[in-house]
Amino acid sequence: MVKLFQREQRSLFGEILDWMLTPLLLLWPLSLALTWLVAQSLANKPFDRALEYNARALAQQIYLESDGRLGFGLSLPAHEILQADEADLLYFAVRSHSGQLLAGEDDFPPPPLSHDQGVRVGEVVLHDDELRGVDVRVATLWVRLPWETEGPALVQVAETRAKRSILATEIIKGVMLPQLVILPLAVLLVWLALARGIQPLQRLEERIRARKPEDLSPLNLRAVPQEVVPLVDAVNDLLRRLNESLATQKRFLADAAHQLKTPLAGLRMQADLALSMDVSAEELKRSLQLIGRSSVRATHTVNQLLALARAESAGTQLQRQPCNMVELVVDVLQDLLPQALARQADMGYEGAEAERPDVWVLGNATLLKELVSNLLTNALHYSPSTAQRPAVITARVLPDPDNKEVVLEIEDNGPGIAPQERELVFQPFYRALGNEADGSGLGLPIVQEIALQHGGQVTLLDAHPERQPPGTCVRLRLPALAAQSDARAAADADERM
Repeated sequence: MVKLFQREQRSLFGEILDWMLTPLLLLWPLSLALTWLVAQSLANKPFDRALEYNARALAQQIYLESDGRLGFGLSLPAHEILQADEADLLYFAVRSHSGQLLAGEDDFPPPPLSHDQGVRVGEVVLHDDELRGVDVRVATLWVRLPWETEGPALVQVAETRAKRSILATEIIKGVMLPQLVILPLAVLLVWLALARGIQPLQRLEERIRARKPEDLSPLNLRAVPQEVVPLVDAVNDLLRRLNESLATQKRFLADAAHQLKTPLAGLRMQADLALSMDVSAEELKRSLQLIGRSSVRATHTVNQLLALARAESAGTQLQRQPCNMVELVVDVLQDLLPQALARQADMGYEGAEAERPDVWVLGNATLLKELVSNLLTNALHYSPSTAQRPAVITARVLPDPDNKEVVLEIEDNGPGIAPQERELVFQPFYRALGNEADGSGLGLPIVQEIALQHGGQVTLLDAHPERQPPGTCVRLRLPALAAQSDARAAADADERM
């Protein structure tokens, strides 16, 4: 049943054509009705003047008899005027002020208004009426005679409406017939103009269909009409994001293949060595240890690649919620505490308390934990630690109310990063020279990508510039939750305005 009421896919051409032709077809009957009313008015004017002339001519035929009574006599010209023509009949009635019929039809309909009801004497009043079941046009004239002292006499002339109808019909035909020719021509011209107007869309469709699958370059905005520019601009934005997504996938595959090649080759070599017939038990044990180390390194590399891909693909689909940075950092510290104890490292937290309202940010808790975990893991791996000189790793969360930011710092007492390499370490798989620690070179790129997704900024500093080694301090600035809420409220206010 639902499918029966579903509309078919709408056609832009058909919808525009409907909106253009429907008013035209609806206005045509209205135009004919208005033309008919105008034609009736035009047809009445010449015949009304003739009817008025007839009434005044009849008024001149009233005379005073010798006995003082009013009389009426038609002269030859006046009699010829009242002769019936081929189309219409003329009727008249002449009455004295007292209502006595002097001449004409006794059953003539009375006037709508008498002379004492606002009708001026000597003025012809025209109106429609009915006489003997036939529609007539009536001219009424109150005539004041010089010798009449009681009041004016009444002269009425009526004419049937056949000639008026014939003239109005001829006017309508004269207007209607050209419209019957012009209307189909107008519809055809509208059809052709609309078809021509849609041709740029068809050419745009042809250009898109002719593209090769790997061609994701933006469409030319100058080759489309102005009304379609927003649509093409949106398509270009989609192509740009799609191109970035494909580039990310290609880079991920290339990076994964490059980084997994070395551990997998090591695994195969050690496995071949362990399968040799002339290896000792000690060499076999060493080969198995190397196989285990290579598998751990391969697993770590895969996990880092997946984390980087997840961070890069988050984009605008990032699910955000209020996050307490202190609680988040403390949770990661607790998870990494066994690793710190195994490496004899001193890892701890100092800074703001979790109860403070200015340590909250709006972000994705999973990605933020990944960021903190990478920073702390890097500090563990790259800071030498022994029982006599343990590595000291400190995490801090410091609110910055002046800048409406939350500052995260991860500080260690390791060898530090040279100033000329602080930009390079954010490139995937780049590792500082002279460092023997195991790693994939993806930790800081992951950190920077997640920071960018949250509107943050990462800075590398010397933890202790006055000491040797100086150590490393990674400082991350994130917009505080209150600042993001204010910005969102301002943006909503701008949209409403």
